[in-house]
Amino acid sequence: MGKDKADQTASINPTPAAAPAAEPVPPSEADLAYAKSAAAELLGRKDKNPSQPWKNPGTGAYGTVTPIADAYTSAGNQCRDFLASYIRDGSESWLQGDACRKPPGKWSVRSIRPLKRG
Repeated sequence: MGKDKADQTASINPTPAAAPAAEPVPPSEADLAYAKSAAAELLGRKDKNPSQPWKNPGTGAYGTVTPIADAYTSAGNQCRDFLASYIRDGSESWLQGDACRKPPGKWSVRSIRPLKRG
């Protein structure tokens, strides 16, 4: 009499979890300088182009700056808020900032920082 072979089942190996998305690379001061310059240039133009690209050839970081909302007055100066995309080393993040037009009419970025979500 032969032994009956027991039913065999195969184990299903779990699919490996997707690697977590890489943390965005924080912008360097040099990268921020290029983004700020693009924001000031965009806001100072007379045409209505909705965004301005920027790129730091030294680090390879790049993105675009886009004004959001209408201009407002702060401390007697005309100001605008903007968003800037920030792409470096395959990682994308967003920055938010504001700029104001100061006499004699040049735009100056007051702040630029990582976008707070949620």
